[in-house]
Amino acid sequence: LVATTIPTMSTVNAATKHPKLFEWSGYELPEFHPGYIEKHGSSPEFTFFGEEEEALQKLRSGFTADISHPCTYSTRRWRDAGMLKPIDLSRIDAWDDVFPSLKSLAGSVDENGDTYFMPWDWGNSSVIYRTDLVDSKYVEEESWEILFDERYAGRLAMYDSVDGVMGVVGLVIGAKDPFNMNEDELNAAADLMRHQRDILRFYWTDQSSAEQAIASGELVASYAWNSAYLTLKEQVPVAYMVPKEGIYTWACGFVLLSSGEADEDLIYDYLNAVLAPEAGAHLVTAYGYGHSNAKTFDIVPKETQEQLGIKDPISHMAGSKFFEEIAPEVRERYIEIFEEVKAGL
Repeated sequence: LVATTIPTMSTVNAATKHPKLFEWSGYELPEFHPGYIEKHGSSPEFTFFGEEEEALQKLRSGFTADISHPCTYSTRRWRDAGMLKPIDLSRIDAWDDVFPSLKSLAGSVDENGDTYFMPWDWGNSSVIYRTDLVDSKYVEEESWEILFDERYAGRLAMYDSVDGVMGVVGLVIGAKDPFNMNEDELNAAADLMRHQRDILRFYWTDQSSAEQAIASGELVASYAWNSAYLTLKEQVPVAYMVPKEGIYTWACGFVLLSSGEADEDLIYDYLNAVLAPEAGAHLVTAYGYGHSNAKTFDIVPKETQEQLGIKDPISHMAGSKFFEEIAPEVRERYIEIFEEVKAGL
């Protein structure tokens, strides 16, 4: 799926190369880059991926683009694979307005002090569930364990992501560090993953498939980002968990791909457009995610921030269990185990 708009000759020289965005589906909306459209008369070109490991492998196979949108825990892996080039922070107009805690997340900056990651969106990963279809114990004490409860066999879904699966399984088995499990913990994790595989309705790569299944009652619970609650809360009785084991917070953002050939001025125009408070306000109100620009929260209604649980971003991030960067050799082992489980081994 590729959405392409053609620049008008009145605003862009025919020889100018617009950026190519390698993106999550749903982030191509013009409301996320109004400043770019105002300046250049059209949107860039978008191509989509469903999961970051898939995106990396496509880039490794020769796919080219200028800008992409991984999460911070994947940035080091992309950089080590030679896919990224540094960001010139002097060209990011609102860099001083970005929350300081998002500027130094693991993987963002290399040992030479070069920055490879511009944080943009942040939110939570947890469980969305039908309050009218689950046992009251999960309403009274929310837990990730619901995604492994065989009473709901065939009515559960999980994100098809090694980071998501290992993060959750690690919490449930009580691993000391879910992102760096030892062999005994990995064996326990693999056993639990096989159990989950056998009772899942499906693994998802597009959250809308899980949202639709929750709405219809096909699913009673699923791993989800907090935008799912915003989508479903007016349709069916749902709740978004704060599990007793902990809720995960993620931060994603923009990176510059080394394969890019677009006009550099337009690349930075795009980065500046998405970082503007107006773009961030749409991110908050449409998807329920936080924006990295602190000034965004000056223009989003306080009532909206309250409803979404992000009225105090600094405190929220200070108390969060962020997805952590996984060392390359550990990630390879995680991927191996996850692929074996999905293959039925």
